Amino acid sequence: MTQLTPSLIGMIIIGYFILLYLVSRMTGKKSDNATFFLAGRKTHWIWISIGMIGASLSGVTFISIPGVVGTDGLNGSFSYFQVVMGYMLGYAVIALILLPLYYRLNLTTIYGYLDKRFGSTSYKTGAAFFLISRIIGASFRLFLVAMVLDQFVLGLMGVPFWATVAISILLIWTYTQNSGMQTIIFTDVLQTAFMLLAVGLTIYFISQQMDISVWGALDKVRESDYSQVFHFEGGWTDPNNFFKQFLSGALITIVMTGLDQDMMQKNLACRSLRESQKNMFTFCLILVVANLMFLSMGALLYLYVDHAHIAIPVKSDQLYPMLALQYLPATVGIAFIVGLIAAAYSSADSALTALTTSFCVDFLGMEKTKKTETEQVKTRRKVHLAMSIILFLTIMGFAQLHDQAVITKLFEVAGYTYGPILGLFAFGLLTKRSVRDRLVLPLAIAAPLLTWVLNTWSDVLLAGFQLGFLLIAVNGLLMFFGLWLISTPPSSQNELVMQE
Repeated sequence: MTQLTPSLIGMIIIGYFILLYLVSRMTGKKSDNATFFLAGRKTHWIWISIGMIGASLSGVTFISIPGVVGTDGLNGSFSYFQVVMGYMLGYAVIALILLPLYYRLNLTTIYGYLDKRFGSTSYKTGAAFFLISRIIGASFRLFLVAMVLDQFVLGLMGVPFWATVAISILLIWTYTQNSGMQTIIFTDVLQTAFMLLAVGLTIYFISQQMDISVWGALDKVRESDYSQVFHFEGGWTDPNNFFKQFLSGALITIVMTGLDQDMMQKNLACRSLRESQKNMFTFCLILVVANLMFLSMGALLYLYVDHAHIAIPVKSDQLYPMLALQYLPATVGIAFIVGLIAAAYSSADSALTALTTSFCVDFLGMEKTKKTETEQVKTRRKVHLAMSIILFLTIMGFAQLHDQAVITKLFEVAGYTYGPILGLFAFGLLTKRSVRDRLVLPLAIAAPLLTWVLNTWSDVLLAGFQLGFLLIAVNGLLMFFGLWLISTPPSSQNELVMQE
């Protein structure tokens, strides 16, 4: 068993954040808005590509994906890799279609496209749904980390859960408040390295505990039932059906990366479109390998439990923390803590920056204001602090909702909130029709509600068909169809925007 005490873990976390703060001091010498929003558009693409891995995987992937490998439901065994395969198609669409559009329009936030294409209401609607989506997503991810810290560290020291959450958010605010994206790009590189190192060390030490080599352990994974990737036999009623998972993976990528200000803000920080496309394709390849590592580690966790005759926890999210902090060597426990913090904060810090950027640009019109740079920076810092407080309140609100694997809950929520954004962008890109702009917001509210009805009563309404991750597709299609109903033939102004 590990010899990690709550005090030692606390010291490790403090040391880690001191390192992040030092990196922020070295990279964040400017505090102007151009640096905060897009790092001055001067960052080399390779740094962004590496840093995006950590932001994409997050603490959810770090704990939930390995844990769900040994379950029988959605994403059981290696079926999640079907989603990852769909990611590759999604990233190709982003690199070849969306990025050229964003660079051609010289956007700071990607929802500016909706303003040019449809009008102000559509623009605000898209940005508002992003804010809702990202606040929910970031809150779930931070909640997962706070739960682990509360259970194994701060809670044992008598620190209440709300204080654990507050401390977590305060640390993020501290190193992102000045230079935003300029700092995050480099802290994310560091955090990606720590996260992947943690997975590698876990695989190595589990192999040692089982008295086999790393390659021998991976062979056991390959020979086990956990390694099953493809699921065709269950038909469309199977939540792990290949075609459902693959299509969902592609749509999740397009929506949660290509239509998400958080992820695209990093891409727009590249020096040119060509470098941004290099970043996207490189990032895609690394991400596939990283997900294979997480799935393999998950299978090894269950093989080790069988080998050591350890009882499996009720919640799959608790398997990796339990083994790392209570049964495996102390090195694994240290790697787990650092990797978990790195995974969580590499997504949460960029989310906080993206939320601040979107609100400042999309709702406060900061790029169009006549205020001085000093006044704008003061406003941005107030928004940054307000977003931090909103994240805290949201996490506390969700604290009672942890009733299933977090990765499933996260994507389920995203399916409802990102669907209208998908429908808006798809309609803008695939048609030349105008829409009645004032009707877009009611339609964006109606589409997720109707999707929820279909999903809740799918057994009756859809003859047993389960939507699963196809929530995004159904939601987006409903939004697209609704936009068609409130649209008119293309105007000369619309055609001009399309040509631009």
